Amino acid sequence: MKSIFLILFFAFIVTVRDNSRSLALSLQKGETRFTSALDSLPELNREIISFVNSKMNKKVGRGECWDLAAEALNATGAQWNGKLQFGRKLEKGEPLLPGDIIQFEGVKIKYRETNARYTQVMKHHTGIIHSLKGSKQFDMANQNTEEHGKKVSITYVDLEQITAGHYFIYRPVSGE
Repeated sequence: MKSIFLILFFAFIVTVRDNSRSLALSLQKGETRFTSALDSLPELNREIISFVNSKMNKKVGRGECWDLAAEALNATGAQWNGKLQFGRKLEKGEPLLPGDIIQFEGVKIKYRETNARYTQVMKHHTGIIHSLKGSKQFDMANQNTEEHGKKVSITYVDLEQITAGHYFIYRPVSGE
């Protein structure tokens, strides 16, 4: 009986080990696909992200949320109307990309994590999608926030958790 138990135990360990190896291989393949997706970003979106990264933890312009998007677009030579139309407005269902600009109007987002509830309110707020976490979840570069003040920082956003308001997403357009 003892030898059967040891054989079964050993078989279990080998199976777990093989499964973890194939999981690691899957993750490596997934990371490769993700990396190539970043490489395939439109050049202007990549330049926007590069601009944002150079401004992390710094105040851009007057420190207003809008200033970050405006200065990123101007620095990269993007075409826009100088107001709130930050490029080509995305159609519903179009995939989001890092470097896209998002404008919130009267938005309320409610999150629940373990035993805590959080509410995020953006009455009139502009941000830049910094990195994707899902099809509608992302880290957003922004400034003029309650948490980080007038310096560029990252805020997590889940568009599926919006309970009020609306938003518009713009893809930067080349000025050439």
